[in-house]
Amino acid sequence: MRIHRLLPIILILSVAALAADFQVRVTDPQSAVVTGARVALFNTNHKPVAVTASGADGVAVFRNVSEGAYRVQVLAAGFREAEVSVTLPASQQAVQLQVAGESKTVVVTATATPVSVEESGSSISALDGAQIRTGNEQELADVLRFMPGAYVSDSGQRGGLSTMFVRGGESRYNKVIVDGVPVNEAGGTYNFSAVPVSEFGRIEMLRGSESTLYGSDAMSSVVQVWSATGTTRTPQISFGADGGTFGTARGYASIAGARNRFDYNLYGEQFNTQGQGINDTYSDSMQGGNFGLKLNDRASLRLRLRHSNSRTGVQGGWLYSTGTIAPDSDQYARQNDTLGDFDLNLALAHNWQNRFSVFEYNHVRGNTDTVTDPNRPFDDPFSAIDRFNRAGFDWQSELTERQWARTVFGYHFEDENGYIDDSFVSFGFAGTSHTHGLRRNHAFYAEQLVNWKRFSVVLGGRFEHNESFGNRGIPRASVTYAIARGGQFFSGTRLRGTYSEGVKAPTFDESFGITGSFPTDPNPYLKPEQARTYEAGLLQDFASGKVSVSATYFNNLFRNQIQFTFDPVTFDGKYINVNKALAHGAEFEAHAQINRALSISTSYTYTSTQALSAPLCTPGTGCTANGEPLLRRPKHLGQVLATYAANRWGASAGGSFVGRRPDSDFLFGAIPPVTFVDGYARVDLSAWREITHHVTAYASVYNALDRRYQEVAGYPALKANFRAGLRFRFGGE
Repeated sequence: MRIHRLLPIILILSVAALAADFQVRVTDPQSAVVTGARVALFNTNHKPVAVTASGADGVAVFRNVSEGAYRVQVLAAGFREAEVSVTLPASQQAVQLQVAGESKTVVVTATATPVSVEESGSSISALDGAQIRTGNEQELADVLRFMPGAYVSDSGQRGGLSTMFVRGGESRYNKVIVDGVPVNEAGGTYNFSAVPVSEFGRIEMLRGSESTLYGSDAMSSVVQVWSATGTTRTPQISFGADGGTFGTARGYASIAGARNRFDYNLYGEQFNTQGQGINDTYSDSMQGGNFGLKLNDRASLRLRLRHSNSRTGVQGGWLYSTGTIAPDSDQYARQNDTLGDFDLNLALAHNWQNRFSVFEYNHVRGNTDTVTDPNRPFDDPFSAIDRFNRAGFDWQSELTERQWARTVFGYHFEDENGYIDDSFVSFGFAGTSHTHGLRRNHAFYAEQLVNWKRFSVVLGGRFEHNESFGNRGIPRASVTYAIARGGQFFSGTRLRGTYSEGVKAPTFDESFGITGSFPTDPNPYLKPEQARTYEAGLLQDFASGKVSVSATYFNNLFRNQIQFTFDPVTFDGKYINVNKALAHGAEFEAHAQINRALSISTSYTYTSTQALSAPLCTPGTGCTANGEPLLRRPKHLGQVLATYAANRWGASAGGSFVGRRPDSDFLFGAIPPVTFVDGYARVDLSAWREITHHVTAYASVYNALDRRYQEVAGYPALKANFRAGLRFRFGGE
């Protein structure tokens, strides 16, 4: 054989001999492994050699990498981006992630892929597992009330209806995703109270319209929650109990760990309270699990399950405008929620990652009232039950073209199916009503991310086909520019501007009508409610990014809002698109990551709202007429949250400060009418102390200043109350 014929074979063998496997082990500041971190290897030309994720052992593996100089980039939600230089043939590299100031922290919700807050172009805030545990709040509503820009409106009791208003939007304008599963009812309704936060590993909240990525309901915010994963080779068993005022008691247990290719977290909780007044009892049982398996270097599986079952006394509110009339004595609500998400993460090429997800959410809520309370208006027996199911498939793909450029695109299918049934007795007349809705929705979306020198650009679009409102295109564009990179004290100044849109599908009774005693005609021609959002802001970092201060102006226009109308002669009713509203204002935030253990965040939001078109509103009936401010949107809103979490002890102080705001008890014709509720300040305090390695004591005081206030007209909030308990831990590392 001639020598020139041997040369290709010799070259191939030589290159193979110079190629080797390379591992990156990712840990957090406490040296615990980090699962699911995005780990990318780039050559000196910024081209991706490979992109993968860390497994249950915190290790990301790159196969057959040639000798040479490379850059390793690690992105994990809740930490600062890490980037290190390596020269192969080194066989491994350890990367310990660090906590960072707000602007440098990596988030996921803003772009559906890990990116720092300052590069996302979005207004977004987050809480990690340590902050959630230190605060020792029970419900998702209580955690969100201390996050910037969120006004949580609670009906005064544990488990009662809790809604949220962000940037002047309606309470149905918040998209909520738990462990990858959308959990809003059809049309956006969601109760933030009946959601225990036990074993939540991270919460992110994005303010502004984001239907480009998340579709219907993402009109004024997106709230995304992930359950905690196991991280220790030795299984860790945790259990505990606490109790306090109002006959409150809670017990919980979990077992979690990570070994080789497998991580797991199995948990459960029971919570009970008698409440402070008439018909104020609440109980909730919750169970769940988070399981991950790395099949090989290119593929991994994850299964997440969560179930909760609750019973709540429904007071119906104190009626003050007609004299002090006590709440309903016997009405109660039951809620049963089950969700599941199964993910396959698959790398189809060295720079092409994919997530295939199958999910389902089943929601059952019933309300029952069996007794007519004396002197209480409109208190007649009734029974209502809502059964709602949403199931679907999501494919999200991410292509990394360069270290500074990524493309995210995908397809989303969802099946929404629900039944609403009511039976009632009113003025001696017995009646029933029924609604059934079914719609199957498809969407394609794409987003381009570019982070080039001083510029960060996000451009996206979505094509949404909804069986209720048809086809819609939804754009989003965001640009940030670093006008000064700064030094040790002034550590960077960045301008940002965003344009985005949101849509919200009609509820089932709005689209499909109501049959029965008081029928409502279906309206298949309803348009989606729409939001147009502009925002512009300035972000200033100090002390190498440990402190950040930002100011943002936002302007939201809500169009095609749906209103009920009926013919006074035939009493034939239906829903139509008719209302329009404006909300604009400013947000000011300051965040300081003093050290690894201590963080402080504070914010102030000014919001001005106005109904631009409400032709069907009759003044004095509790609706918002033309030119009036929208109900339950405070002009002035402030939050502060300080968290300290060291090795042996921790503490948390949270404050929510809410100004006077318009409201109504909807008791038409009452003299004097209720038109507003007063402002208030709520402060929650928590602390924990490790007594031994296995035993931790903790205590919390809620509404520590013992303020008397109402978040919703007619619903007094809980007085000062506390819980204290012990947590036990065995195993782990």
